[in-house]
Amino acid sequence: MDKSTSQDYEDEIQALEEEIRLLTEEYEESTFFSNEEILQAIKSLEGETPGENKGYESVSDLKAELESLERDVSFLTAFTGFHFTSHSKKTVEKTKNGTVQKHRLSGKCHSLSFQLEFQLLEMQNKEKVSAVVSDLSIIMESREDPNVSKFVSSTEERGALLTFFRSISTYAEWYEHRKCTFLHFKAKYPDVVTLPEGLLGDFMILRNPKVSGFELMIVWRIHLDEEGTTTPVLDLLPKVPEQVMEQRMATVESIPGCFRSVLRLFGIQAAIENLIKLLGSEK
Repeated sequence: MDKSTSQDYEDEIQALEEEIRLLTEEYEESTFFSNEEILQAIKSLEGETPGENKGYESVSDLKAELESLERDVSFLTAFTGFHFTSHSKKTVEKTKNGTVQKHRLSGKCHSLSFQLEFQLLEMQNKEKVSAVVSDLSIIMESREDPNVSKFVSSTEERGALLTFFRSISTYAEWYEHRKCTFLHFKAKYPDVVTLPEGLLGDFMILRNPKVSGFELMIVWRIHLDEEGTTTPVLDLLPKVPEQVMEQRMATVESIPGCFRSVLRLFGIQAAIENLIKLLGSEK
């Protein structure tokens, strides 16, 4: 056998070894339970209790445990608003000092969808375990909002994964609260309330059907700053006919200030309710 043929065989063997290594890593990462855990589960289903480990005396016990876990997941989803739809990870590098894994995660917080991609370096020193996030990439459906876009960019630069989850939870709660409030008043006062941009818009218009040309626009924006602080910002913009403006200019100009005062005293829903009732009483 000549040297060139021998070298070809060696190259092919090395390529096969590399492929086996990659397939082994992929298998290990995609397997959520070890062989021992799978064996224990099988024995549990057969009615065997493996040593000191927790087993199940019957299939009904296993079903009860699964139902309990499902209730726990449902509680956490309802409590936090987060629902994860997919997750994958891949080992990028392994050293004596730590392991680098690439994660892909997608889900929703209430009605807001998001996708995350990041690298996680896990290091263990004696009894202490630390983790460092890098290469964070965030995709959100609300990124067309300039405030959300700035927050996402700032979070990606800092690799602040925990800040993202904490902040987006509060933001999504306000987002959901606004949508539910708009739906409530549209259903309760269909002749008065108009939503030109639907439930996902940031304003609603109030009209008295008996007064032509007079309307009130409630603007409700949800501000998210670069540090992740969420602040609801509401304002009232009146639109009145010119003849009314000339006769009652001072009264019309005082409406937005009065609305903000009522907001501070009674809250958002009560302030809108009182405004609608006041609008309906005008002739």
